[in-house]
Amino acid sequence: MSEFDSQGTGSAVAEKPAGGQARIPVFGREFIFQKLIPWATKGGLAIVDYGLISGSNFLLGVLLARWLSPDQYGAYALAFSIFVLVAFLYQALLLEPLSVFSGTTYRDNIRGYLLANVWLHWGISFVVCFLLGATAVAARIWWHSPALAMAFAGMTIATPFILIHALGRRSFYLKLSPAPAAFGSIFYCVLVTAGVFLVYNRGWLTSFTAYLVMGLAAFVSGMIMLFQLNAKLEPATTHLRLADTSRKHWEYGKWALLTCVVGWIPNYVYIPLVSSFSGIAAGGELRALMNFAAPLLQTYAALSMLFLPYAARVQAEEGQRGASALTRKLALLFVGGGALYWAVLIPLRQPLFHLVYAGKYMESSYLVPLFALETMLWSAALGPAILLRAMESPRSLFFANGAASAIAIVLGIPATRHFGLQGVVWSMILANLVYMVVSYILLHRKMSTLPGGEVIFAGPLQVDEGSY
Repeated sequence: MSEFDSQGTGSAVAEKPAGGQARIPVFGREFIFQKLIPWATKGGLAIVDYGLISGSNFLLGVLLARWLSPDQYGAYALAFSIFVLVAFLYQALLLEPLSVFSGTTYRDNIRGYLLANVWLHWGISFVVCFLLGATAVAARIWWHSPALAMAFAGMTIATPFILIHALGRRSFYLKLSPAPAAFGSIFYCVLVTAGVFLVYNRGWLTSFTAYLVMGLAAFVSGMIMLFQLNAKLEPATTHLRLADTSRKHWEYGKWALLTCVVGWIPNYVYIPLVSSFSGIAAGGELRALMNFAAPLLQTYAALSMLFLPYAARVQAEEGQRGASALTRKLALLFVGGGALYWAVLIPLRQPLFHLVYAGKYMESSYLVPLFALETMLWSAALGPAILLRAMESPRSLFFANGAASAIAIVLGIPATRHFGLQGVVWSMILANLVYMVVSYILLHRKMSTLPGGEVIFAGPLQVDEGSY
């Protein structure tokens, strides 16, 4: 993709770059109709897609916080923190390599590649369900926690369907086509919302049935997306050997796998920690606080999924200059969006807590501004994280997340033990600050290996002169 340079007068003039290809004027009709509107539409659909999923899960979490006892909600929150780790591992071994290799190695055989990934899904799901089921048994027999055992049992049943639903959604993004994924997500949203109200009115609502509702909704919407994919995909050009695909995913994913483990620690290890130190109800209190950051984080996850295949092409085709410019633009997008989000939410935090949780967890509302700072630091690191993944360098992210995990373990454990939730939040702030700094340093070093001219590296708040 060409770069576009604006002149100091505020007008744009088509230029001839070194390769001889004309650049599209930044403020001209061609730029608006060929670049701005298509990307705004796709970005909006990606946000709608993720908004439907995250919004329904957010609503489910809020309703459970209102309707379940603190112990039941704490069990749901603790099990969900483990599910997030499972989702991270699944992303590392399957979804992330899928996004990268579909734009490079397998770009001419998407159907065959997706079929191989379906088989990989069931293999991963078998191992995950075995481990989750064993955890449910351990919670019942050795930990003497029936509520936690039922939460893990429900998650064991639901996990394969939730994960294949994620695979179906990701598949549409391989060709930058989030609209069908958003269509399937509508059904997930409707089924989760209707399902939780149904089981509540019947008197069946527990952490176990909550996960069953999620699994059923994912299964139905996943089947809808399967039919859509089958109709849209071009015929496979060749049959891929599962062993070859698995080996390629492992070569990429072994570092991403470790990255996900160390990436989970600075953000989600605190729910098990605070549950252990202060009781399982305290884990529910932390989850209630984290819910308010969920809409922003899920929106950014949607945009990251959309930008990853694009970033892979940019760094491959344009080298250093394109990667450097894209990093700055992504950082501006994510940091600016986070600032707007928290500027609205922070002044309203107390009435929102009262409204959302029916008066519960009000004592935690004062921590919202600190959570805002933590998410802003994480947002600033999203740009380099996307580019490092696009460069097939999860090893770099492993070291960045490893540094943050070291902060979480060394400082977070004693801070959580002695200062409770306030210690948790300050530990998360420090961990994400370290993650941001290390990510930019590693990206700068990685871009020095790319062709395409001198790296023009800037921090997350510097505006570059070009525009895509």
